[in-house]
Amino acid sequence: MGSYDTYKEQVLACSRWLSEHGFFGALTGTGGNVSVRIPGEERIVITPSGAAYKGLTPADMCVVDFEARLVEGALMPSVESGLHLAVYKNRPAVNAVVHTHQIFASIFAVLHEPVPTLFDEVAFALGEVIDVVPYGLSGSAELAANVASKLGNGCKGYILKNHGALALGSSLDKALLNAELMEKVCRIYYSALSTGKTVHPLPAEIVGLIREIHKVPA
Repeated sequence: MGSYDTYKEQVLACSRWLSEHGFFGALTGTGGNVSVRIPGEERIVITPSGAAYKGLTPADMCVVDFEARLVEGALMPSVESGLHLAVYKNRPAVNAVVHTHQIFASIFAVLHEPVPTLFDEVAFALGEVIDVVPYGLSGSAELAANVASKLGNGCKGYILKNHGALALGSSLDKALLNAELMEKVCRIYYSALSTGKTVHPLPAEIVGLIREIHKVPA
């Protein structure tokens, strides 16, 4: 058993769940990617590029270092490795990254509109807002830099313009939960806006508390 096998199994299990539940946008596609930081090392385990998740095994997961060099694996790492690494380099307390094409978050990705977190359980998990990251071509250094430019708000959910969504967590389970919470609030916000009535934010004192909690990026 290799030293990274447990992390590979976790990344594949998370990826399959996301794929099977529609978070990657197409059940038979290869979109979306997942990674986890390897404790004590400047390395991550990340999904491979262009491979359908249903047919993958833990051995197909890739290990890359912080310079995006392949350390272990026979397949090419995700083209979004640079995006994931930008998060790990700028947010030391983040240990897992989930990049999705989930439907309701993607609606706001094409509207170029941030989403208020609206519910206290969502806000305490994600921060006060799901902010919008400027557009960059998939897999580009520009996209990675654009993501890095937004990470200082300490939040754990982001919308990528004309692309998808990004959820961060202190663990893979937390990142997965944050992707779910993001989709929940995006779906409710979209539905509420469609009524034409006023959407009411959280009380100002709660927003202030949430802002203080997320002041130090984690």
